[in-house]
Amino acid sequence: MKDFIKKILPFIKSKRFSTSTPAEKKWTISAIEATRIVVLDTETTGFDYLQDCILCIGAVSLQNNTISLKDSFEVFIEQDHYDQNSAKIHGILKQWILDRPTELEALQQFLEYLGDAVIVAHHAYFDIGMINKALERNGLPRLKNKNLDTATLYKETLLKSNLLEKKDNYSLDELADKFDISKKDRHTAMGDAYITAIAFLKIIHKLKHNKDFNLNDFLK
Repeated sequence: MKDFIKKILPFIKSKRFSTSTPAEKKWTISAIEATRIVVLDTETTGFDYLQDCILCIGAVSLQNNTISLKDSFEVFIEQDHYDQNSAKIHGILKQWILDRPTELEALQQFLEYLGDAVIVAHHAYFDIGMINKALERNGLPRLKNKNLDTATLYKETLLKSNLLEKKDNYSLDELADKFDISKKDRHTAMGDAYITAIAFLKIIHKLKHNKDFNLNDFLK
């Protein structure tokens, strides 16, 4: 036993072997720009995580300040549950697009596309929450990807003044108007993902000049 301890002791003391937990990566805006980002949006039958389902997932990838439309993703999911009120918003009808994958198949396709990318979404907690609930229904683990919310990040670009009232919530329409982004395909998963991607680029550009901004405070 003593001989064994003598043999492994140099390895324990060396940098080749460590029992400490690796420090969590510290993100900068430059680092996030160089990272593959997937900007996503979901269209759903409603806003109830338990009762409602995802109708469509749309996503575009973003890296080095460039939106790659070639590296985009869109899937319409097979299901029986529809809500007439939400259909008036997203326009996805029950009989529209006959050849749709099952929820499990759609999730598997999406996970392959997503990989280990950082997720960006507007009101990300809702989209990620809906996806995680769908994963749970199909016996798959929840998403572990880092994520950023443009609704939260946008507020950091606003002037800090007692004279200006900052709202608790800013819609994607408000960001589109602020940054002069076309809303032609608004309320489609792919269209909203594209609008969000453009808004994210503009937000990050503004925050680059804010010395007090720490990206790590907003990565979930």
